[in-house]
Amino acid sequence: MHVMATMVGTVIDPLVGRIFPARITWAAGFIVAVESVGDDEAVGKPFLMPGFVDSHVHVESSMVPPVEFARTATAHGTISAVSDPHEIANVLGLEGVEFMLDEASRTPFRFCFGAPSCVPATGFETSGATLGPNEVSHLLARPDIGYLAEVMNYPGVIAGDVDLSEKIRAARELGKPVDGHCPGLRGADLSTYVAAGISTDHECSALDEAMEKIALGMRILIREGSAARNFQALLPLLISHPELCMFCSDDKHPDELVTGHINHLVARAVEAGFDLLTVLRVACVNPALHYRLPCGLLRIGDPADFLVVESLRDFSVRETWIGGECVAREGESLLGGFPSRQPNRFCSRRLGEEDFRVSESGRAIRVIEVDDGEIVTRAGWAASELLRDPEEDLLKLCVVNRYHEAPPAMGFVRNFGLRRGAMASTVAHDCHNIVAVGRTDRDICRAVNALMECRGGCVVVDGDRVEILPLPIAGLMSPDPAQSVAESYSRLTAAARTMGSSLQAPFMTLSFLALLVIPELKLSDRGLFDGRKFEFVPVFDDF
Repeated sequence: MHVMATMVGTVIDPLVGRIFPARITWAAGFIVAVESVGDDEAVGKPFLMPGFVDSHVHVESSMVPPVEFARTATAHGTISAVSDPHEIANVLGLEGVEFMLDEASRTPFRFCFGAPSCVPATGFETSGATLGPNEVSHLLARPDIGYLAEVMNYPGVIAGDVDLSEKIRAARELGKPVDGHCPGLRGADLSTYVAAGISTDHECSALDEAMEKIALGMRILIREGSAARNFQALLPLLISHPELCMFCSDDKHPDELVTGHINHLVARAVEAGFDLLTVLRVACVNPALHYRLPCGLLRIGDPADFLVVESLRDFSVRETWIGGECVAREGESLLGGFPSRQPNRFCSRRLGEEDFRVSESGRAIRVIEVDDGEIVTRAGWAASELLRDPEEDLLKLCVVNRYHEAPPAMGFVRNFGLRRGAMASTVAHDCHNIVAVGRTDRDICRAVNALMECRGGCVVVDGDRVEILPLPIAGLMSPDPAQSVAESYSRLTAAARTMGSSLQAPFMTLSFLALLVIPELKLSDRGLFDGRKFEFVPVFDDF
């Protein structure tokens, strides 16, 4: 005989669109009754509501493995995450995806992992592994793989790339959703991309772009992560098309994850005057229905997944329940932690300052221009003579192949703001080679060599100071508790700011300077890349 448990409170049901005093009863992890009670019985009781869902996230970007991510996210009321493991897949291939699935199976948190569609994202960079149609079909056939993850190579889809078409076909035959990734794509090319069977996009940065995609039937994932922040621009969609929207973080670094998650977006939307039930439908219901997640939505027969919330203003979570068990209380996780394996792939070697020297071969330099809070960059120009001006905010950027011995690829970046020193990281989307930025060849060399020695992590070099956050799991994640990782990461961020950077998330911004499928100009381990033309371009020219 299963023991019954009950809780009384004001139920917020965004699926039905109703707020009412009720008693929820559950047994063996499932809800057996939701019964209305008198207002007097619910007086002084908390609000009961479905748990939050992150509709698109790369767990690896939190720099902790799935178990620790779950412990941290549940404290903020997140009970499920739709996660694309393509970061670790670019390093370790199928082994990396299986690592994430195995880790996730050790927690009740409701992960929905996708089969990475683009490993590597393009053929213009070097990854540690490749997932072809056979590997992707193998993954999609697994019951613990819920969808085909973001199809980043949108030029390939538009051109009818055979391998991509096969991956999309395999997902559609199994009835599994296909996630998109098409920043700035418009017009006939967008129509072709959507017609291939792609149902979502999380890359919209402007409202008119989102509206054009919605008109073609796409669902829009409103993103607010550690680098890309599109929440404010896309909020009007909650009035015009709430049924087609979800919230996501995409990439959430540890210092921000420990302070909040989807609950912060819900609070901001409600504070801005949007209807409570509409906001919760976007945050809780829409992703559960679209991805067919096993999340409870406060219906009889559903898993007993719900939140106990004191305030409908700040949405601070008193308790998080998954499967009838309390997994977090008063901001603290009740889930156990487990030691993680540390798979990795790294070709360690030592480089010299001469490896980072650049010979001027033109009067003008193509420059990557960054904007704070955006992962889209602009393609700019600078006169070569400015390289010798110490007051100019023009820094050297490099990407070093971490899988094979090869000379570094070199470029230049503006608006990063460092006045001295260097930064480097093996979190370098999506192939996760070493990306480094700095003032001098000496400092860049020291930063890169520090990562070579520890086989992955983040580092700042400032004079005699070298501070490292090691990431021994694939060069992406730490086995340490999230709070400890967050504190180390915050120290590195603070160090970057003392060196001159004013970016909100300098390491996150740095990590996206190697992501070729985000326009306009990026740097891979093979050279400078124009994301609009989808081809390499020279660093120097004689315009």
